[in-house]
Amino acid sequence: MIRSVLVVCVGNVCRSPVGERLLQTLAPQIVVTSAGLAALVGHAADAQAAEVARAAGVDLGGHAARQFTPALGQAADLILVMEPGHKAKICRDAPQCSGKTMLFDHWSGAGGIADPYQRSTEFHRAVFDQIKSAATIWAKRLNPKAPV
Repeated sequence: MIRSVLVVCVGNVCRSPVGERLLQTLAPQIVVTSAGLAALVGHAADAQAAEVARAAGVDLGGHAARQFTPALGQAADLILVMEPGHKAKICRDAPQCSGKTMLFDHWSGAGGIADPYQRSTEFHRAVFDQIKSAATIWAKRLNPKAPV
């Protein structure tokens, strides 16, 4: 049974905070946190990512970026990454986590979700939509009886 999910991207200021908050809202029975492989430790969510999320009813307030560590990975039941390269890095740096690391968009294309950092608002919106779609599917898979 999955009780905790760690969402991972690079800086932990755009994609993973959005994924964390969306998945936490859609699957409240699960503890969802996030981290970055090269985190901007202590930084709030990116302003554009936060604005796009806020416009869609998702609050990224209070987020503080943190660095992925093997210990964080081991503590989670499932690790969801945004790109295939992230999975490869986790499997290389924390091989004990390889069996529980999957793409965030595993069920909705499995091509990875591009980094919107310092890109246009339109790009941020497209990424938000991809993350929301993937989070909705994950929430249903993690709790099939929940109305999503």
